[in-house]
Amino acid sequence: MQLKRLTLFFFAALLPFMAYAEEENASASTTAYVELKPSFVGTIGTGPRIQYLKADVALRTEDPAAVSKIEYHDPLIRNALVTLFARQTAEDLASMESKEALRASALAAVQAVLTEEEGAPLIDDLLFTNLIVQ
Repeated sequence: MQLKRLTLFFFAALLPFMAYAEEENASASTTAYVELKPSFVGTIGTGPRIQYLKADVALRTEDPAAVSKIEYHDPLIRNALVTLFARQTAEDLASMESKEALRASALAAVQAVLTEEEGAPLIDDLLFTNLIVQ
């Protein structure tokens, strides 16, 4: 009898934690990532020496229904990002702060394209999963 009470007490004590974990899992599962493939590769800067930029980009959205719309507008999104990346120089991307500024500019550019096409920005963040300048 004592073992049953102890077991019941144990599970009753765990219920609030289990409910919290379920809420966390439910809220975390709404996030979706759209990777823009293939990688962005191009030349940057002006001058006698050719310099390259390679960027892998992922877009984060809290609306899983937006994924198909984002994928549909992939050509426009890629065009906006290629244009933005082509304006960069190696000096522009020499520090972490400048790379963060590029990420913020890229996010704004993608949100502008999606707002123009869909009436809403649809994405919450833009991530560089890889960014190489050489």
